[in-house]
Amino acid sequence: MMVSQSEPALRITGGRRLAGRVEVGGAKNAAMPCLAAALLANSPCTIERVPDISDVRGFCGILKGLGAEVSHDREAGTVEVSVGSVDSLADSPSAELVAQQRASYLTVGALLGLRGYVSCGPPGGDDLGARGLDIHIKGFRELGAEVVTDDYGTHARAPGGLRGATLALRQPSVLATENLLLAAVLAMGRTRIENAACEPEIVCLAEMLVAMGARISGAGSPVIEIDGVETLEGVTHQLIPDRIEAGTLLIAAAISGGQATLGGVRPEQMEATCAALAEVGVSLTASRDTITASASQPLRAIELKTEPHPGFPTDLQAPLTALLTQAHGVSTIDEQLFEDRTQHVEGLRQLGADLDARRKPRLEIRGPSPLVGASVAGRDIRATAALVLATLAAEGESEVGGLDHLDRGYERFERKLAALGAKIERVV
Repeated sequence: MMVSQSEPALRITGGRRLAGRVEVGGAKNAAMPCLAAALLANSPCTIERVPDISDVRGFCGILKGLGAEVSHDREAGTVEVSVGSVDSLADSPSAELVAQQRASYLTVGALLGLRGYVSCGPPGGDDLGARGLDIHIKGFRELGAEVVTDDYGTHARAPGGLRGATLALRQPSVLATENLLLAAVLAMGRTRIENAACEPEIVCLAEMLVAMGARISGAGSPVIEIDGVETLEGVTHQLIPDRIEAGTLLIAAAISGGQATLGGVRPEQMEATCAALAEVGVSLTASRDTITASASQPLRAIELKTEPHPGFPTDLQAPLTALLTQAHGVSTIDEQLFEDRTQHVEGLRQLGADLDARRKPRLEIRGPSPLVGASVAGRDIRATAALVLATLAAEGESEVGGLDHLDRGYERFERKLAALGAKIERVV
């Protein structure tokens, strides 16, 4: 895909080794669940270290449309959410805003648990293949809700309130685990979520809910237990660092042959990412809250598969593919979570990469490939980031479009790369 001349793009001159230090922002994938949780509080909630990305701005718009008071200080990275009364909330979030991001569906669990009824349009987001809502809906029904779905979305009601139940998820869906947590914290009795997702972002949500007065145990493990409570109080809660942004920046340093230090990270949440980079030949050193990546030696081909946490994260598959175009030998990546997570392949080929996606979602990457500047455009958040990374290693000048995708998930991404020495600017 080529960059449209009418759309903004990043102009990047490749061949510069990155060096320096940047701070990692708060986690995109924790922000929306915690914003949804604020709906459940009977007093204001303040969430700190919130990334200034379009998905967060859109979710704040959803909360405002529901009737919540929302104060978003983008420079300070804080969002305060206050719900005057449960009865003042609207029955359904804005269909237009819901269609822009998948995390908007978290309002279903929160409002169903809080009010006993909700209607929500079909959620949008990146097109990564089949991502049905059946796990969510089955869980809501097992909690006692009556749920009807049609072309206009999900319509759920629980006239007698939700009741605790054992919910066995057919797969460890992150969003479904979060949605069922939000629904269950105010349900009567005990809820047990089996085969729950274990991602750090779920732990972040659970920690906020516990601080609000919820009774939750086991978050971060495959079995979570929730004992319902009658009310939840407002809290101030800080988001965890964005491990996907951190991994992307580590790869940026490596693909440029440079060295960069990331501050404000939690290395223990990035073990699979660091292990993969070390196998490729990237030298890594970590302290309590920093990671330094250095890539002065030739990179090596690897075989890898994406997995739920604590495995290698699917959100870093596309950025890692960009790095592997510069590794010696044939690398393979088995994408086990999303069958259509190959939106970066075409753009990488335009830059000169040798990729085989005929056995999609399995990728073969032959390297090292001499990359040459070109005009390319991303089609989802992580694919666009991967193209930016590849242009850092490309000879000459490139333009990367699809910034509406990039800006959904990365806070001031070009500024952070520029701070490390990249020659990069946003142009129209």
